[in-house]
Amino acid sequence: MPPLIDESKCIRCGLCAEICPLGLFRFDKASGNPPEVAFPDECWHCNSCVLDCPKKAITLRVPLCQMLLHRDVRQLYDAGKE
Repeated sequence: MPPLIDESKCIRCGLCAEICPLGLFRFDKASGNPPEVAFPDECWHCNSCVLDCPKKAITLRVPLCQMLLHRDVRQLYDAGKE
């Protein structure tokens, strides 16, 4: 699933296009348009565009099959003591 760019928040700085390790974004600063996700199926969901966007205009939709479940081991350990 490709990153989503909120055009109302985007300041058209192009940082997402510069920082993306796979070059997913197409951006022409002279056009005044926001960056475009040119290769949506190639996204690795590395989150670099989301973390580096100065206006938090990018959200990442991670497919369920790629989400990791988090379990706090301390809670499991403490529950076993009782």
